[in-house]
Amino acid sequence: MRRRNSLTLTAALIAAGTLALAGCSAGSAGSGDAGSGSTPTTATIALTGAPVNLDFTTTAGSAIPQAMMSNVYEGLVQLDQSGEIQPLLAKSWKVSDDRKTYTFTLEEGVTFSNGDEFTADDVKFSFDRVKTDWVSSLKSKMDVVASVDVISDTEVAVTLTQPSNAWLFSLATPVGAIFSPDGIADLANAPVGTGPYAVETFTANDKIVLDTRDDYWGEAPGVESVTLKYFADATATTNALRTGDIDAIVNLQAPELLDTFESDDKYTVTTGTSSGEVSLSLNNKAAPFDDVRVRQAVLYALDKQAILDTAWNGYGSLVATYATPTDPYYEDLNDKYPYDPEKAKELLKEAGQENLSIEYTVPTRPYAQAVSEIVVSQLKDVGITATIKSSEFPAVWLDEVFTNHNYQMTTVLATEARDLLTVFNDPNYYIGYDNTKIAPIAAEADSADEAGYVSGMKQVAEQIVDDAATGVLFLFPNITVSKAELQGLPENAIIEALNLTQLSWK
Repeated sequence: MRRRNSLTLTAALIAAGTLALAGCSAGSAGSGDAGSGSTPTTATIALTGAPVNLDFTTTAGSAIPQAMMSNVYEGLVQLDQSGEIQPLLAKSWKVSDDRKTYTFTLEEGVTFSNGDEFTADDVKFSFDRVKTDWVSSLKSKMDVVASVDVISDTEVAVTLTQPSNAWLFSLATPVGAIFSPDGIADLANAPVGTGPYAVETFTANDKIVLDTRDDYWGEAPGVESVTLKYFADATATTNALRTGDIDAIVNLQAPELLDTFESDDKYTVTTGTSSGEVSLSLNNKAAPFDDVRVRQAVLYALDKQAILDTAWNGYGSLVATYATPTDPYYEDLNDKYPYDPEKAKELLKEAGQENLSIEYTVPTRPYAQAVSEIVVSQLKDVGITATIKSSEFPAVWLDEVFTNHNYQMTTVLATEARDLLTVFNDPNYYIGYDNTKIAPIAAEADSADEAGYVSGMKQVAEQIVDDAATGVLFLFPNITVSKAELQGLPENAIIEALNLTQLSWK
């Protein structure tokens, strides 16, 4: 990570993948009703990557949980800024001696935004529905659940098929979101949750207006409403901050413009960490990347430090795979593929792939566009001609790459926390990695004690790196620029959610 104004990534920090521009606006057009000299009452958040709808149970990608989780939906547990699991809708829980049954005691007096009372029946409904109605690949995180039993309105017992180190953590992600049976009729446009905000309006590819709930069971945010406004251009967003149309940028997408804010005391600049990997994803089931030697050649051909320095002004850090420094099983594997163009050429010759031509599908996102030309140049130096194919994100890229696997090489920002197994332990995932070696190791690790879990997952990560399953160009930083008066924006990107529950103005 760049040394100036940055945090050192440590295992004490955990992030996620909200990974989007954010800003709040006060006293300017469309930004609130506070007059001159008054404390603002609303906020406008500028984001990139507009969701196509608001239903993350059927639609992949981070844009929907970024807006909805923590703000509209809540789970039984949540992650704090140090990455520790904390109570939320469950005020406490007990784990059986065999580590298979979790008994949760629920908060009382909680209501959904439609007025329904929250009870243990909603927990059972929500968890069971992951298996029956969800389409998103995230549903596999609930496969380990054998049964959900309602003990009383405020108690529910969840029994697993086997002990799982990952399951409770998963409850802090979208699969742990609690729904009301009466609130699922139109999840794509009108979500209903127990969170501090309710969706007032949703205009696809434009904005989401969240109103603060007067009847929220917990501590309400310090603003009356939040508008999530979607921008396609990072420079336009930084200009909007300067002109006062927005009040903060979370996860700055133009780090080369940061200097102008650092030197101005009207703004506060922080650099946190995230769990978002900027990948160089290789389709393991498509030629030429069905040959491990070609995949390894690509990794040897990349000078990742030069990519980071050039594309993202040195902000971020280098990792070798989707196990990041915020994961308990992280180990530094960067030395596995040092920058070695001659080694890359040897492997290509051995594979019979000299003077190779490939197609590089690049989504229309600032980070992807920033790295793509550098990657193409470095691959050309070892005899690989990569032709860039621009792909509109999210709609076209999700359909073409993620759903239909119609690509050879792509770049995407993967924001899901602890997503190593999500990406590599499913051969039908878009990477197409053969998981036969890692699957038994991962299963044994998940049911082992804590030491066994860490040891086993390290083996999984090492095998994935040995197989050059895909590349990670760098770990995304969480750069926040805000007006000095704005408080409560998270410093680190924790899982996918952009948690706006603490927003307030001085």
